[in-house]
Amino acid sequence: MPSLKDLKNRIGSVKSTRKITKAMQMVAAAKLRRAQDAAEAARPYAERMTAVMSGLATSVGGSDSAPRLLSGTGKDQTHLLVVMTAERGLCGGFNSTIVRLARAKANELLSMGKTVKILTVGKKGREQLKRDLGKHFVAHVDLSEVKRVGYDNAQAIARDLIQRFEAGEFDVATLFFNRFQSVISQVPTAQQVIPAVFDESAGASTLYDYEPSEEGILADLLPRGVATQVFTALLENGASEQGARMSAMDNATRNAGEMIDRLTIQYNRSRQAAITKELIEIISGAEAL
Repeated sequence: MPSLKDLKNRIGSVKSTRKITKAMQMVAAAKLRRAQDAAEAARPYAERMTAVMSGLATSVGGSDSAPRLLSGTGKDQTHLLVVMTAERGLCGGFNSTIVRLARAKANELLSMGKTVKILTVGKKGREQLKRDLGKHFVAHVDLSEVKRVGYDNAQAIARDLIQRFEAGEFDVATLFFNRFQSVISQVPTAQQVIPAVFDESAGASTLYDYEPSEEGILADLLPRGVATQVFTALLENGASEQGARMSAMDNATRNAGEMIDRLTIQYNRSRQAAITKELIEIISGAEAL
């Protein structure tokens, strides 16, 4: 049974932890509002751009002059998995859900005899995948010094992906990230970005005449589309991370409060038992005299 001093020290330690988790919850709540606004503001642009490219792809997708980012290499032997996670922990299952989805996809591809390459964005995902899939790593993007993710960061990642594709390093590239729904709901998502895949029902109406040509415009839009998809994924991930951290720190704060209550009761009972024991010893000694 712990002594009164041990219980008192433990209560003080848990109280200090509760102060930290409460502060982290408040910081995450403040960041969440900004991150959520950025993610929601980017969605209409990304959706409209996808619709325009879908309409163009419907017209030129079957032609021999279709851009390579649309037509692909003609095979799907080598897959590049872009796993986008957080640079920091203490955000519940946010990182684990993304890694779990990426690991399942990698194992599925490997069982089919495909070649898997992994590009990680964020330290936590890399740490979790290193043990069993570390030999498949080809690159890492460190955003730990970036306070606010911008389009330039997404453009740099997209440019690297396109250069690797043009160099023949892979046939298919897929992004793995969490799509933000609410503070308590983030959806693990796998989105293929190279070659481009469009939902035909989302295509823009083909009532427009394009100059200089549909193929030329699509060839110019596709690299921007990759950058837009990467940027949208980064923003969705940012909002999801703050939402998950806010929820996790709220739970941690409540658990700390419950533990403090239990320890306080235990401390009071132990203290009362010690006082009762001393009184019994004093009374017993007095009666002996």
